[in-house]
Amino acid sequence: MTIAVCPGSFDPITLGHVDVVRRAASMFDEVVVGVARNSAKTALLTSDERVALARKALADLPGVRVEAVDGLLADFVRRVGAAAVVKGLRSGADFDAELPMALMNRHLSTVETVFVVGDPALAHVASSLVKDVARYGGPIDDLVPAGVAEAVRDALARATTRS
Repeated sequence: MTIAVCPGSFDPITLGHVDVVRRAASMFDEVVVGVARNSAKTALLTSDERVALARKALADLPGVRVEAVDGLLADFVRRVGAAAVVKGLRSGADFDAELPMALMNRHLSTVETVFVVGDPALAHVASSLVKDVARYGGPIDDLVPAGVAEAVRDALARATTRS
């Protein structure tokens, strides 16, 4: 059984993420979606919310499960017995950002990273842009799986209340 890990912060999960996971599921026996914390970013959604939303969004995909990643991706990959890491690319800028991480993960775990070119129709969809659009009241329902837009709006309302 060949296992791949599809890691990301998924803050929030988008239709672009779902596209990459769906295609990874067609290439591997099992795909573990690893919901990680990005130390360079402050998450809008809690880890539990991101895991729950990813589970709901990916529930129809056989052989896909969602887990939280605590610590190094290389350690998580070893723990789940993955043979590969799968990352989606929208553009050359994504490749430039992902290459050093792929090389570090290979150095730490000997696991290779497989890059999947995202659907061009979704190339403009990024979690950060989804949050920005939502922050200013714009429509995001057609960029994210069902239920995610409402969770993002709720999280933004909570963040505004705390400010």
